[in-house]
Amino acid sequence: MATIHSSAVIEPGAQIGTDCVIGAFCVVGPNVVLGDRVELKSHVVVTGQTNIGDDSTIFSFAVIGEIPQDLKFQGEQSCLIVGKRNRIREHVTMNAGTDGGGGVTRVGDDGLFMAGCHIAHDAQIGDRVIVVNSAAIAGHCVLEDDVIVGGLSGVHQFVRIGKGAIIGAVTMVTNDVIPYGLVQAQRGELDGLNLVGLKRRGVPRSDISALRASIQTLATGEGTFQDRVRLLGEDTDSEYVREIVDFVMGHSDRSFLTPRG
Repeated sequence: MATIHSSAVIEPGAQIGTDCVIGAFCVVGPNVVLGDRVELKSHVVVTGQTNIGDDSTIFSFAVIGEIPQDLKFQGEQSCLIVGKRNRIREHVTMNAGTDGGGGVTRVGDDGLFMAGCHIAHDAQIGDRVIVVNSAAIAGHCVLEDDVIVGGLSGVHQFVRIGKGAIIGAVTMVTNDVIPYGLVQAQRGELDGLNLVGLKRRGVPRSDISALRASIQTLATGEGTFQDRVRLLGEDTDSEYVREIVDFVMGHSDRSFLTPRG
C-alpha cells in the first residue's frame, strides 16, 4: 500500500496511509500519522505526536514534529497537526506545541513552506499560507489564511497576522498586522494594502476602494487607533473592512502596526 525505501526507518506504531512514498534514509517516529499519498523525499525526519495530511510532500532534510525550542518545555505531551496538500521544502523545521500554548502547533491546508523556514511551538497557521526561504515564525503566532511572509523575515512571538496580509522580505514584525495589510521595512511598518493579492483573488473594486478608505481613516482619523477602528465598524458595509474591525477588536497580546499618516 506504500512505497518505502529499504534504508528508511519506520518505527513500530507509525501509521502510514495508502500510496505513501518514503524515500531513502527517512525516519518516521512511532507516534506519527501520515495521510494518504504523502511523500517524504530522502533524509526527512518526522517525529513526535505528528499528523501529516493527505497529498503533502516533505523535501529532504526537513525535521517535522521535534520538541519545542522553549526552555519551559518539560517533556509534556504535545503535538503538531499539518493539513492537506502542503509543500514543505528542504531544511524546514516545524515544532510541536507546549502546555503554555495549548499543546498544539497547527498548520492548515495548501501551504508552501520554502527552504529553511521555521514554524515554532504553538503557532497557528491558516490555509494557503506561504512562508518564504529562511523566514521564522515564533511561538504562539497566528497567521490567518492567505498570508505571505517574505524571505529572511521574522515574526515575533504572540504576533497575529490577519487574513491576506503580506510581509516584505527582511522584515521584523513585532506587532499585529491587520487583514490585507502590506508590511515592509527593516522594522516592520504598515505601508498600505496588499493590493496585488486582493486583485489576484478577484476582490470587487468597490471593496478595494472601501479598504483604501479604511486605511486612510486609520492613518489620519481622530482619536486613538481603537477609536478609529470602532468608527469603521459603524460606517462600513464591506465584509472586507468588517474583517479588519473584527480582527482589531479581538483578543491580542500585542499592539498593532498602524498606517503612517
